[in-house]
Amino acid sequence: MLTTATAKRTAGKTRNASAAPGKHLATHQQLRPLGDRVVIRPTPREEMTKSGIVIPDTVKERPQEGSILAVGPGRILDDGSREAMDVAVGHKVLYAKYAGTEFKVDDVELLIVSQKDILAIVED
Repeated sequence: MLTTATAKRTAGKTRNASAAPGKHLATHQQLRPLGDRVVIRPTPREEMTKSGIVIPDTVKERPQEGSILAVGPGRILDDGSREAMDVAVGHKVLYAKYAGTEFKVDDVELLIVSQKDILAIVED
């Protein structure tokens, strides 16, 4: 006969064990931002100066430039229509220094920012 504590432990193990196998985080190609948000891949940080001095992680600046990987449908306005997005997938953009939320998918650092935090599109 199972005690209450044993039953809770068993139920917890079963629930956690069934949730773990086969569950994977989405790849960055499967991300679809909501509203006026965009997914950006920041440009890699400089590891070394032009003169050859290695820059330690503690003093590296956050990048403010990146490429757009996914674009949301646009913000819903007060009248119910959607605001058109000014950026598109593939654009290289400059964004505010501390904008957005950083996260990792498949060991790739990504950033989700609102369109209002994008400062400019970099023309090639």
